[in-house]
Amino acid sequence: MNFDQLPSRRQEQLMAFDRLLTIMDELREQCPWDRKQTMDTLRHLTIEETYELSDAILEKDLPEIRKELGDIQLHLVFYAKIASETGSFDMADVLNSVCDKLISRHPHIYGNVVAETEEQVKANWEQLKLKEGNKSVLGGVPGSLPALVKAMRIQEKARGAGFDWDEKQQVWEKVEEEMQEFKAEFNAEANETINHERAEGEFGDLLFSLVNYARFIDINPETALERTNKKFIKRFQYLEEQARANGKTLSEMTLAEMDVYWNEAKNV
Repeated sequence: MNFDQLPSRRQEQLMAFDRLLTIMDELREQCPWDRKQTMDTLRHLTIEETYELSDAILEKDLPEIRKELGDIQLHLVFYAKIASETGSFDMADVLNSVCDKLISRHPHIYGNVVAETEEQVKANWEQLKLKEGNKSVLGGVPGSLPALVKAMRIQEKARGAGFDWDEKQQVWEKVEEEMQEFKAEFNAEANETINHERAEGEFGDLLFSLVNYARFIDINPETALERTNKKFIKRFQYLEEQARANGKTLSEMTLAEMDVYWNEAKNV
């Protein structure tokens, strides 16, 4: 490839990436903090940066997204630099590896396979992963994923293998069935102690079925719940502010008094 023949913006992108690699080399050699870092010490920082990017995306804050993408890119370069010091791999190996994977998993672009829909692409993707040595379609779901995200990924991968409901109405019927089973755990005789382990299991089944239905109507349950979390925080903080403005604490107010401010918050 003759880089001189590339569009000017692509040249700028390559130069910017080279600049980051150069700065990383210098920091690793000269800065006491950077020199001390290992993959283990960076891990929790990377997770934090990923959540900060997620927040920026939910807020649709493009300047903040750009900033957080830079922070994450720095971490990726950092890991590759650490690995290069032991001869394990470097950034070229990382990038070439993902390029090779993308080409092999897109035979409808780089080969003679036909895939005209998103579902066909996903199905092909899962089959190719099995051919690459994965023992299970679900093997690629990280064990440490938050449960709500994990449920979504499990269901998506099962669908890619052809294991899924045909119609969303069938899924909703399953939601209603799980709701009745959950309610049944609390409709026993008054003198019978609730089996919390069993109730927890039924609640998990209900959540899993709701995630399944959300997938059928193209709602990301993690995004939906986080938006509700943010909405609740905003309204609750308004409630706190109004209470302070009136010289009160929440513990001194009745629920009816708090509800007045809560309803006001809905219109702020």
